[in-house]
Amino acid sequence: MHRFPSLPRPRWLLLAAALAACVPGLAQAGVVVVAHAGVRKLDVTQVQRIFTGRVVELGGQVLSPVNLPPGHLQRQRFLNEYLHQDEDSYTAYWTVRRYVGKGVPPRELASGSEVIGHVMNTPGAIGYVDESEVPSGANIQVVRSGAASAPR
Repeated sequence: MHRFPSLPRPRWLLLAAALAACVPGLAQAGVVVVAHAGVRKLDVTQVQRIFTGRVVELGGQVLSPVNLPPGHLQRQRFLNEYLHQDEDSYTAYWTVRRYVGKGVPPRELASGSEVIGHVMNTPGAIGYVDESEVPSGANIQVVRSGAASAPR
């Protein structure tokens, strides 16, 4: 059995965290909202209203929000960072909203690449992905939690 040098455990954890941050793919970028280039500039409040069905149109453009499937890591991060909800409360919210006739939840796509493709090709589309999945030079709008939108 191989033994590691006798560094205290917290130092090994710090070293492992530092290495993970340096190796691409191990350190995760943040979740970002992506919108079709034709959608008016968005802020986080508008994103919240769109994904809760309170806003369905901006500047005359009908919006088409999409979600990742329940249990997907980026969906959990999006719900937490942008909507300040967990999966159960988001699902319950849409169950009630549908029951009283105030809309249906956003369509679900299977992966970040499907979300990017949908957003790039569908006027009014808006979704979310891990920031590392956003192609450089793509003609889409990016919105970060706690920040104004920025072109990508």
